[in-house]
Amino acid sequence: MDSILSALDKFYGWDSFRLGQREVVEAILSGRDALVVLPTGGGKSLCYQLPALIREGLVVVVSPLIALMEDQVRQLQKKNIAATCIHAGLDAARRSETSNLLKQGSLRLLYLAPERVQSKEITAFLQRKICEGNLVAIAVDEAHCISSWGHDFRPDYLRLGEVRRLCPGIPVVALSATAPPRVRADIIKLLKLRHPLLKVCSAKRNNLEYVMRRRQKEALAEVLEALKTSRGARLIYVRTRRSVERWTELLRDENVAAIPYHAGLDPQEREEALENFLNKDDPVLIATVAFGMGVDRKDVGMVLHLNLPASPEGYLQESGRAGRDGLPARCLVLFSPGDRKKLDWAIKSSLREKGEQSSNRELRSEHAFEQLRRMEAVAEGESCREQALLLAVGEISQPCGRCDRCTTTLLPQDRSQEAFTLLSEIQEQKGFGLSMLLEKTSLQEIRPKEGWGWLARRLVQEELIGESNDGSQRLYLKDSGRSFLLNPWPLLYSF
Repeated sequence: MDSILSALDKFYGWDSFRLGQREVVEAILSGRDALVVLPTGGGKSLCYQLPALIREGLVVVVSPLIALMEDQVRQLQKKNIAATCIHAGLDAARRSETSNLLKQGSLRLLYLAPERVQSKEITAFLQRKICEGNLVAIAVDEAHCISSWGHDFRPDYLRLGEVRRLCPGIPVVALSATAPPRVRADIIKLLKLRHPLLKVCSAKRNNLEYVMRRRQKEALAEVLEALKTSRGARLIYVRTRRSVERWTELLRDENVAAIPYHAGLDPQEREEALENFLNKDDPVLIATVAFGMGVDRKDVGMVLHLNLPASPEGYLQESGRAGRDGLPARCLVLFSPGDRKKLDWAIKSSLREKGEQSSNRELRSEHAFEQLRRMEAVAEGESCREQALLLAVGEISQPCGRCDRCTTTLLPQDRSQEAFTLLSEIQEQKGFGLSMLLEKTSLQEIRPKEGWGWLARRLVQEELIGESNDGSQRLYLKDSGRSFLLNPWPLLYSF
């Protein structure tokens, strides 16, 4: 057995690598940069952990997910591997403990929130480690966060390009579960990766079943049925902290021991929530997507979204937390057309909070709303769910044969007459969003508002009409829409 396989067996008890892992480990050990795109559950963390253990040196890991950092540190410490993390949620005792660890020479993995990388304390620490010849690599996890085209852009990540200046000659490895080609190009450019190894594996997960359907007005019965028919640990995503608390209460009233998890909890509550989720039999955890759940429990049998996800890329990562044990698992989305308004508000609010310049805000807004429309197309379209999700991240695949679209026979109807009516009104009443259009016309006398909303979204997805990217959702005809009015053709949709 060679030395790398021996180390894999010694520290992890495994006799073989997963797809792509060994090449990345070898690149880091040889001093080469790397860009790694492996699906959620594909073993990205091993790629940077093992080099630190083989070299008996330090790898610094930048991550925006507090839960992920805490979980990985916990798992490493259980293996008696010296690891710690620094983020804003540490209490005084943890800060003192971490400071002492930084002064010692035995630390192997240091996890940092991105805003901590260029602090005076960390800069001095890195320089000392370089002088000692003890810094093995810098790992940037969730690297898509550096790109304005990524689904979770973080301004703090833009400053990580300075890592190359601070640590010349030290290999930098960027890792992500999803990164389409233009995001990968951004990562290489902004992190200043030099002739990197490019390891991109398919995001396809053969054991996941994707199901998406309209959420009932009172969704508790649906959720209870989904929990009843799923295995192992269950992860439920909601949009807000208030929703976390509400659903925790609803499920506990039904004798489901739901565990709440969001950024508003104090550090001790978060720690207890994670411990319960990791160690209890068949736990149900309710979390906000924005806070990020990077917890590595293998037997998650269902990931349930109670709102429409904001993007296909984000959804692939979130749903990918199911079935890491290789057994069949379900990825269920219960969505409502009303989710669109909440997502519009969340997108605009997020861009304001990040304090971006107006030109950057416009670009980010355009991309965010484009991502949202792609997610709507996945949720409301007739094609294979997995195929549509993978296409959104630049991967071409065959229909999966497992999702609800592949296993259910749909009976599409010709909607060309209704489409003609809607397109005619958009042409006549220029520059209005759908709500204003319905108020100014007699469309609601023909069919309810929800039906027009669904049809408008489908026509946007089919590029017969366009929609403004400023959140106002103003509708306008595109060239194909004008052609349709001149010579209509069948539009076969399911509703």
